[in-house]
Amino acid sequence: MATIPESVALSSLSNHLRPSLSHTLTSSPSLALSGSRRPGSFLGFSGLRIQLPSNRSASSLSSRNPLVFRQSSRIVSEVQETALDVPAVTDATWQSLVLKADGPVLVEFWAPWCGPCRMIHPVLGELSKQYAGKLNCFQLNTDDSPSIATQYGIRSIPTFLIFVNGEKKDVVVGAVPKTTLTASIEKFL
Repeated sequence: MATIPESVALSSLSNHLRPSLSHTLTSSPSLALSGSRRPGSFLGFSGLRIQLPSNRSASSLSSRNPLVFRQSSRIVSEVQETALDVPAVTDATWQSLVLKADGPVLVEFWAPWCGPCRMIHPVLGELSKQYAGKLNCFQLNTDDSPSIATQYGIRSIPTFLIFVNGEKKDVVVGAVPKTTLTASIEKFL
């Protein structure tokens, strides 16, 4: 993403911009308006950025008309993609990676268009690192391997299946908290 020197990092927006906000902005072209990070917030989320047009400066926002500020800027999300070390499993590798694996295996059934699936990916990445050596974690794209999803009765995604010695032992459906997945995993370690 190109760096824009005249920007304001926001982690939350009110329903309307107050004229007092424009006076605050004139003192610093780049200002973080929120203090602390809330527990459970997205990993790598640094807030929203208001990008000002290149012909406008932060000092021009000192006008008392907040509509000028709204109409001439745009809000851009700065969610950072988190790199996952969770390998994919397909029809071709299902037998060897999941059913014949030594020890427990956690498989997430997901699809790229699924919002809740994308929300839970960082949690799966954390679990993969946390249980390295004790648990194998995989992702199965249901669009690429629909026959396996059908075989195991996957009707909604994300769905997590836990296998032990090739046998399905537990199912967790939905974008659940990390503690829920951890509790299910701990039963089989």
